[in-house]
Amino acid sequence: MLSKFPKVNIADVKTISIHDRPRKVELSEFARAFDPSGSFADFAASLPDILAAKELKEFADAIIASRRAGAPVILMMGAHVIKAGCAPLIADLMRKGTLTAIAMNGAAAIHDVESALFGTTSEDVAENIRDGSFGMARETGDFINGALKKYTKDSDVGFGEAIGLAIRESSMPKIGISLCAEAVALNIPVTVHAAIGTDIIHQQPTMDGAVTGEMSFRDFRSLCDTLKRIHGGVAMNFGSAVILPEVFLKALTVARNLGCDANGFTTANFDMIQHYRPRMNVVQRPTQDSGKGYQFTGHHEIMLPLLAALIKLKMGK
Repeated sequence: MLSKFPKVNIADVKTISIHDRPRKVELSEFARAFDPSGSFADFAASLPDILAAKELKEFADAIIASRRAGAPVILMMGAHVIKAGCAPLIADLMRKGTLTAIAMNGAAAIHDVESALFGTTSEDVAENIRDGSFGMARETGDFINGALKKYTKDSDVGFGEAIGLAIRESSMPKIGISLCAEAVALNIPVTVHAAIGTDIIHQQPTMDGAVTGEMSFRDFRSLCDTLKRIHGGVAMNFGSAVILPEVFLKALTVARNLGCDANGFTTANFDMIQHYRPRMNVVQRPTQDSGKGYQFTGHHEIMLPLLAALIKLKMGK
């Protein structure tokens, strides 16, 4: 039986030699089995020089090149980065001069304070929301909202610096784990970008909307100032899907509007899944005319330690 539908005769298809075909992957770029008796340098060398592994090494090189050129390296972060246990690694990079500015959302500041104040943080939201006790830890709200009220009278101090100062003035046993306190000690700008109603301290009696808004606005202006010098630098976003990408885009716009050369820099977004705003507002739009943007997908508790170790390895060389 003949089909009503004609078929192409592939006998007439023209082929080419594999030697003439453009190549994307070479055997020399393949991974090598890692010997567990080796060093981290050996492990890094064993990674494939392909796709994300290659780009992560390129990004680490960009960070080092920026610092050697005296350009800023800005870390923007969401709360889960601290919850996943990565604060000590960030503090270490701050002390070594690799990170020159920290920007975080309000929830990250909460975990930062609780880690320093109690040596523990986070709660079972699903369980505590049943009886309305979710986010009602009194000490957390009293400390943060109290610190903001105390320093709002100072025309220069913003949200992040106020928290850092308050932690350093306290007798907290875990003060060294606080990124806000460490930034203050190292004279590194640390900014907190709050969205009213998103954080547990906003639902407590000590909350003052005018104070929180004013202190966060000061930090927005501080980030704008940092971005005035972003040329040749790096800005990376870890785990903030909405707040920091939106704030970053607006702050960058202000820097460019003021006539600064806020172009020609490298960006990267690190998250467990890739979202629209970080992709557009961190990776693509800011670097569309110059610079380069990267996207890395993975868990913070794996990706940040790997990046930090690569940076330290390459700096050592």
